Amino acid sequence: MKTDIQIAQECKLTEVAEIAKKIGISPDDIEQYGKYKAKVSLDVLRKLKDKKDGKLILVTAITPTPAGEGKSTVTVGLSQALNKLGKRSAAALREPSLGPVFGIKGGATGGGYAQVVPMEDINLHFTGDLHAIGVTHNLIAACIDNHIASGNALDIDVTKITWKRVVDMNDRALRDVVIGLGGKANGVPRESSFQITVASEIMAVLCLADSLANLKEMIKNIIFGYSRDGKALKVGDLHIEGAAAALMKEAVKPNLVQTLENTPAFIHGGPFANIAHGCNSILATKLALKTSDYAVTEAGFAADLGAEKFLDIKCRKAGFTPNCIVLVATVRALKHHGGAKELHVENLEALTKGSENLEKHVENMKKYGLPVVVAINRFVTDTEKETKFIEDFCAKLGVPVALTEVWEKGGEGGLALAKEVLKAIEAGTDHYAPLYPLDLPVKDKIVRIATEIYGADGVEFSPAAKRMLKTIDELGYGNYPVCVSKTQKSLSDNAALLGRPRNFTVTINELRIASGAGFIVAMAGDIIDMPGLPKKPAAEQIDIDENGVISGLF
Repeated sequence: MKTDIQIAQECKLTEVAEIAKKIGISPDDIEQYGKYKAKVSLDVLRKLKDKKDGKLILVTAITPTPAGEGKSTVTVGLSQALNKLGKRSAAALREPSLGPVFGIKGGATGGGYAQVVPMEDINLHFTGDLHAIGVTHNLIAACIDNHIASGNALDIDVTKITWKRVVDMNDRALRDVVIGLGGKANGVPRESSFQITVASEIMAVLCLADSLANLKEMIKNIIFGYSRDGKALKVGDLHIEGAAAALMKEAVKPNLVQTLENTPAFIHGGPFANIAHGCNSILATKLALKTSDYAVTEAGFAADLGAEKFLDIKCRKAGFTPNCIVLVATVRALKHHGGAKELHVENLEALTKGSENLEKHVENMKKYGLPVVVAINRFVTDTEKETKFIEDFCAKLGVPVALTEVWEKGGEGGLALAKEVLKAIEAGTDHYAPLYPLDLPVKDKIVRIATEIYGADGVEFSPAAKRMLKTIDELGYGNYPVCVSKTQKSLSDNAALLGRPRNFTVTINELRIASGAGFIVAMAGDIIDMPGLPKKPAAEQIDIDENGVISGLF
């Protein structure tokens, strides 16, 4: 059996200028990075502002497991399938982070015959967007410490600096550090820490901005810490928002690539969904909507994380109205949630128990008033009895379902899913609404997400979180939406609770004001924003030969 990278390397790519031409983008509106990658000018959106948007399809999934669900694979395969049916479709996805690429999760370009390419480039440095985000973030960090060392005119309280430094790698040794050692010339000693780049508020700002000017304004409004008298201090107080935006002038432009079947794909921005808002950029999604009839996008991890944030944060900010939600499930994952250990062995008992996880996610997505279609992403070890069980289970839930074989067959394997999605869209809905109104108090927003989406009995707030709730209101940020950071491994905030947990309480340990991005971050359970590498990282199997051919990426 060929590996994903072997399949990708054997693909015959179309030059990116031709891909752009297919969707009405002229050569003058792209900046090529070699033959197969390009930045798209934001002028395209201005030229197409009066063009009617296509339909917006969100692909999400059940709670992830080590067995894998294939959400990105289904996103790519569905877009390919829609094109096979004669519908003009484009995909919009997130950019991979190097942390997971060299860690345990791998890249984010799909798999099998439903991939975006060139997969090595996309999974590694791509067009340099994450580098730009990291440098911009660290410029702000450097200027904060330089300001303190130069007299501290803003009276920055060094114990209340919330702005960390970032690196795009899983590096647990950087979770807690001491900086400024070595004497006065090296600054003021203080405790600090690193985040992974995709958790940076600069990443969130990139993904929620609708122009370069808007990006600069959002950066200007980022709170980096507090003065000794309790005043919130912003990047604008350092007068460096222009420099920060200058570093982002190319990164703000969405990237255009293609799938294995030459379907256009916009890949831009990559916030994690367990520690950030989990969606690709508004600009990339807008381009997909303006240049195609069916834009297929995905949101990170499961529907309780990526989809909730897509629907409550991104769509609200951009004014998007989704037309359909595709919920990806696998036999293997549902058996895992049912307690099975041998996932390649037929086990209807575990499948029955684990299907409660699918049921909860279906219920959650229906709360938004949108049609839901379940995609059974088929693995070779699945039996007919097992797939039939899920099909019957979905019938009882009242949701359409389609067996999906895009990993093995590409777009051809997604035709059944594409037809179900088209039927759901044609049936239509005008009931879409976010889960909560913005004028609901922040505490109540968190409680609503925890009780209605996660299924918690309630929420406990740490003393620090309670104090920050008061600060949020005092500073006038109480009308922001909430971005909950929690484990992706469970509907709860406890990674050990599989399936559909019941009788649990969510604990909020910390609240952060992301005033540039325009949301409140709620840190739940023991979530951290700097992952670590596993005992045997994926980096050990990645190699390159003397001809520059890479192997081992997945």
